[in-house]
Parts: sequence; C-alpha cells; structure tokens
Amino acid sequence: MDYDPMAMDDAESLGPVVKISQADSVRVKFELSNADISFANSLRRVMLGEIPTIAIDLVEIEENSSVLADEFIAHRLGLIPLNAEGVESLLYSRDCDCEEYCEHCSVKLTLHAKCTGEENMSVSARDLVPSGDRMNQNLGTPVITDSDGLGPLLLKLRPGQEIKLECIAKKGIAKEHAKWAPSAAIGFEYDPHNKLRHIDYWYESDPKAEWPPSEYADWEEPPAEGEPFDYDAVPNHFYYNVETSGPLSPDGIVTEGIKVIQQKLAMLIHELTEGDGGDGYNGPRSPEYNSGPDGGFGYSTSYGGNGGNQSSWGGGGGSTTPFGQTPFQGGNSWS
Repeated sequence: MDYDPMAMDDAESLGPVVKISQADSVRVKFELSNADISFANSLRRVMLGEIPTIAIDLVEIEENSSVLADEFIAHRLGLIPLNAEGVESLLYSRDCDCEEYCEHCSVKLTLHAKCTGEENMSVSARDLVPSGDRMNQNLGTPVITDSDGLGPLLLKLRPGQEIKLECIAKKGIAKEHAKWAPSAAIGFEYDPHNKLRHIDYWYESDPKAEWPPSEYADWEEPPAEGEPFDYDAVPNHFYYNVETSGPLSPDGIVTEGIKVIQQKLAMLIHELTEGDGGDGYNGPRSPEYNSGPDGGFGYSTSYGGNGGNQSSWGGGGGSTTPFGQTPFQGGNSWS
C-alpha cells in the first residue's frame, strides 16, 4: 500500500493510531500513538485482568488411585488453557438462574484413564473430552500447540492405577483468579531514550553501557547532546508486546481489551446521563434517601421522626440526653 502523508495526518488528528510491527500465533507487537498515557495504561491493565475467558473451576473426582492427591490434580487441571473463542455465549455463574452449573454457564469435560500395561502411562490434556450439548463446539476444549498433539502433562499412572473425574469449566476474568488470564505477559514501554526522565537508572560507572537500549530505541530519535529538558513534554508513543497464554489469539486479546474498555465507558455514561432522580444518578440509594421533606436526605435517626436533630432518647426539636431535658439550656449544669 502506498503511503499517503495527508491521510496519515488526518488519521492522527482524529484519534489513536496503531502500527503493527509483528503478528503471529503467539504474540503481537504494535505501537500506539496519538493517545494519552492513562488510556494506554488502561488498555494494558484490561488486557491483563478483565478479558473474560474460560477455565476449569470445579473438579469432581470419582476415582483416583494415582500417587497424586485430589487437590493437586484439581490445581493442575485449573491451569490447563481452554479455547475461549465464543466465550461471550456463556453466562457468568453469578448471572445464571441455575443452582450450581448448567449448559448456559459452563462446559463439562470428562477424563477417564487406566494403566493396563506394564509401563507407566502419561495422562495429558488431550485426554480431557468435552461432553454434553457443546461436545461439537471448540469452546472449552484444551488448547494443544505441541508437535506431538498431547498438550500439557497432567499426571502419570503406574500399572493398575486409574483416574476418573469430571470437570466443570466456567467463565471468569483474571481479576478473580489467574487461571482466567488470557495473556502470559504484556510488555509495555514508552520513551525508550528516557527523555522524560521518568526512570532513574542505578549504575556503577556508565549508565549507557550498563543499561542497553531496548529494541524500540531505533523507532525514536535520541536526544541531542546538551539538549535542554522539556518540562511540558508528555509520552505519546507506547509499545506493546502481547503474548497469549492460549485461550485467545494475540490479536483477539487486543480487540477484546478494546471492547471491554468500550463497555465500561458505555456503562459509566449511562449511569451519568440516564438518572431517574433528576440528579443524573441512577444507582442504589440508602433507605433514608426519601425521608426528607423534599424527597432527599433527612436528619432523623432510626428512633425518631423527621425535621429535627434528635437522638434515640428524646423527642424532636431539641438536644436532649437520656438523663434529662435540654441540660445545656441556661448554663453548664449537669443533671
């Protein structure tokens, strides 16, 4: 595609600009420019912890004669990456009407293996079999990327040992538990030449030799010798390196992160503009909100009526105590 400087200038004037430098099945590297640092960091935080994925959350073990404890196996199962493509079709468990789990909020997987030979038997993620109505869909299936097609190793069985269990995978985000994290790591960097002096390097003799520049140093012009410090400068170019952990593709993590930010902003705008009380607020209110004379907050306590600064021991309109009537009137005497 031919580069059109006028079109690029128009794009930069309209909003953020993204330039992708590398993209494959494992990671995507891109530069975000013409954006504020708060937005850039929000995107990083959302991609780390607020993109919904699916992971094994409940394990029901029927038979386990291996050397590993039930809790140890359940923990390893929770770390198996599951395909999260189409996870938006699942409900969160807290939003579902079922008592524990159902096909609308979960995916069921089964595992049954028994070592009948004379050598030890390896049980891997490939042996997890989806069941139920979703068995023909990819949602919730183990992510297998190794050349042998086995996936992560779960356990090993000796001759005669058996493992039989049922797994329930649910929808969640990494803020709840790390097993729902869509990304293994997200690199985030700006100002590779440290022109803004946001970093104070510790060094013994020569900071340039002890702190080599990053790969993004070639993307920006280095500061000139003796260049004065610009106190008004702000970061405007941000470099991301998004590496997936398996549930979503790298580009899918970025697009889902932007979608989550849009949903959060839409919810905030709705709460600020669609209020029903005339004040722009439509959230939960305390029970005392409508107790005032004009429908607002009153000053009464749970033991008195409206209209006075009364306590739980006296009537309205005065500053009474439980031991007498208005002790502060006419002097500093005590009853």
